Amino acid sequence: MKKKAVAALAVLTLALTGCAGSPIGTDGPSLAKDDLLVTTPPAVGELDLATWNLPFGEPASLDPIKAFNYPENTVVANLCEGLMQLQPDYSITPNLAEKVDSPDASTYVYTVRQGVTFWDGQPMTTEDVLFSLGRQLDPNEGSYWAGGIVDNIASIDQTGDWEVTVKLKAPDATFNSYMVTPVGTVVEKAHREAAGESYGTPAGLVMCTGPFSVGAWNEGQSISLKRNADYWNEDKAAKTAQVDINFIVDSAAIANALSTGAIDGSYDVPLGSLSTLQNSTEGTLNLGRSLQLVAIIGTGNGAFADPAVRKALMMATDREAISETVFEGTAQASRSLIPNNGWAYGTNEFEAGRDKLAPSGIDIDGAKEALKAATVDLTQPIKIVYPSERSYYADIISEISNGAAAIGLTVEPEGIPSAQFGAFFSDPKAREGHDAFVTNNYMDVPDPLAFLRTIMGTGGSQNYNEYSNPAVDDLLAEAAATTDDDDRAALVNEIQDIAMADLPWIPIADPSVRLFLNNRVTGVPASFVYLYYPWAADLGAAAE
Repeated sequence: MKKKAVAALAVLTLALTGCAGSPIGTDGPSLAKDDLLVTTPPAVGELDLATWNLPFGEPASLDPIKAFNYPENTVVANLCEGLMQLQPDYSITPNLAEKVDSPDASTYVYTVRQGVTFWDGQPMTTEDVLFSLGRQLDPNEGSYWAGGIVDNIASIDQTGDWEVTVKLKAPDATFNSYMVTPVGTVVEKAHREAAGESYGTPAGLVMCTGPFSVGAWNEGQSISLKRNADYWNEDKAAKTAQVDINFIVDSAAIANALSTGAIDGSYDVPLGSLSTLQNSTEGTLNLGRSLQLVAIIGTGNGAFADPAVRKALMMATDREAISETVFEGTAQASRSLIPNNGWAYGTNEFEAGRDKLAPSGIDIDGAKEALKAATVDLTQPIKIVYPSERSYYADIISEISNGAAAIGLTVEPEGIPSAQFGAFFSDPKAREGHDAFVTNNYMDVPDPLAFLRTIMGTGGSQNYNEYSNPAVDDLLAEAAATTDDDDRAALVNEIQDIAMADLPWIPIADPSVRLFLNNRVTGVPASFVYLYYPWAADLGAAAE
């Protein structure tokens, strides 16, 4: 589960029709690059009601600035909108802003779209935009997005009747990408102020502009999305009148509900349900292009603190086997800390840089050679922590342990309850005495620079082992100030090379999106955009 992440979703340059491939069949999935889906066939009709599931459980809040994880974002994406919007092909387009101008990498000027109304019929104004962006900077609001990109904001001002200008303390070419996330989401000022402490809860709810409004919220069971009949964007009007989202978390129960047609669809279907769903006659299990990464994060403790040990472990680990067995063929072995296709620009540069990286195959001889550079006590066991309820993590660590044994190291899994595991992402004291821990992470915005900055930048939000390299910090700053896409991509490639040499994280697998759809529904994106794109608005009736 992602607890702490500011990172980057990819923009794919291929057209939607060029990216769409065949869904998984009963013979098993295919993960060739061009087989992964971007979207599903468009809906041919409307529906009165569709049902969905959130396998990670119930949202804690619908307040956009408290949306920082799968349950919250997957729901809020259909209710509240940003100044910009991430598309299924990972491109970024104007949304509640008609356009954005950036005379330099420190200045972003947004022209606010006119004619947009909130669900209560009140017009969205420039004041609402200023208020919403300003919430990120107000410590009393407690934004989960505070820090990182938000800390770099110097000022937010109205510079015209329908114009808002954001000035940054330091140049950052990634900033506009964050306007697709809750950092750029607009809510109604009057409603927020009236709701007080109940805002975002079943009692206070939210007031936004999206294609759905909030219907019934049955705590612990489900939440309903109601079609917004007055939605401003006719091209993205909801095709289903009501979408009921359930909060089933048990793998067997999810598989049963989907395979029997009790629920129409779900993203992130559990690995334990794959065999059942692949053979279901009620629907199809689809694999989509994802920006997720399963990795092992160092804490700076024990033998794992030595980069030579980390490199040797990565080379000795059969990442291909993990992708094929643990993920049942629904993942690709990682070659980088940047998930495959994780870029919005500079495609030729990034692909060329990726081609130069070491292959993901196992290399025991190379691992033994790398281990010779280690300066730590190699007899001490390396303990990798994982949430004990997620048994597939234990399987991953077991495979790492096999590779470790082949080169003379000892790796031990250390399972702890999920309730305690979450603290590893937020509390340095929780990481004390532990060598490493697992993460199922994802990129938020379409720029690898943003992801690497959180992992490798001094003081980065996901720099859990306190990695610090002045050369990397200089490259990160130079890339952030570079507005030419290819030039920026070339600099990011340099950072990627250092990342794969120093390995603050060991990349293991790039999971695909696992999307199940009942035969009667279609239209939703299959790519990893459902956290910031109104996926439910595309859900409709499939051809008979």
